[in-house]
Amino acid sequence: MELDDIDRRIIATLEADARVSMTTLAEEVHVSRASAHARFKRLIESGIIRGFTVQTDPVLAGRHTSAYVTISAEQTEWQELRDRLTEIPEIRHIALIGGEFDVIALVRARDNPDLRRVVLGEIQSIPAVRGTRTQLIFDDFETAGR
Repeated sequence: MELDDIDRRIIATLEADARVSMTTLAEEVHVSRASAHARFKRLIESGIIRGFTVQTDPVLAGRHTSAYVTISAEQTEWQELRDRLTEIPEIRHIALIGGEFDVIALVRARDNPDLRRVVLGEIQSIPAVRGTRTQLIFDDFETAGR
């Protein structure tokens, strides 16, 4: 599916506020409500819009320690590694990357001992993991949808 300017404006509006009403969405992108609804539905059915989520402040939600964990792994076991990593609730995002490491994971933990448990106890116990490196996040900022 090829996106046009209206589709991109619909996506940008929803990224800014996914709770916007269909009427407001139509007004924002200067189309009829029926057209906005049809395009919205098409964006969902095509998989371009994959869902709607709640964004929380990790510190206020009790996750006081955050880190990016880079993982060296057996590349032939990527799918198994991905499946195991997605089962760890403290891991908020994973990506297969090129370069010195194979995978990067965003970990949001309660505190340093909890981060240690996740990295040393859970991630490093996965057979496909050859090694990890942890970079603490001192402060982070969301930029998507702005």
